[in-house]
Amino acid sequence: MDYRRFENTIVVRLNRGEEILTELKKICEAENVKLARLYALGATDHFVVGAYSVEEQKYYKNEFNGTFEITNLTGNITTMQGQYYAHLHITCADEKSKCFGGHLDECRISATLEMFIEVLDGTVERMKDEASGLNVFKF
Repeated sequence: MDYRRFENTIVVRLNRGEEILTELKKICEAENVKLARLYALGATDHFVVGAYSVEEQKYYKNEFNGTFEITNLTGNITTMQGQYYAHLHITCADEKSKCFGGHLDECRISATLEMFIEVLDGTVERMKDEASGLNVFKF
């Protein structure tokens, strides 16, 4: 992984074998990022995504292995109880351009990932919403 910061934007390159969530946390902690939005594209050979059932208050996870283009990775960085909190969604296309996606749980890079993190001034906390079971924005 390598990155450069240009004022409020961090430009990131992840390398083969690196895991997105692990590396993103390292960057945000090193750069003291409390609030940001991000987007990226690249390639993966392994990812795990989930879809959330509000009624059951649980994620249904799906694991994918093979050759995939990361056609979109988007999300935000906030805090919960003052600690780093990432919320990311991903869409990946296989060799026939069939897309799969959802809430990102894990993603290993197969070639490279190009990411832009736009750091915002301020902090947005999260709190547990009992009705949905999700950690939502708290203003």
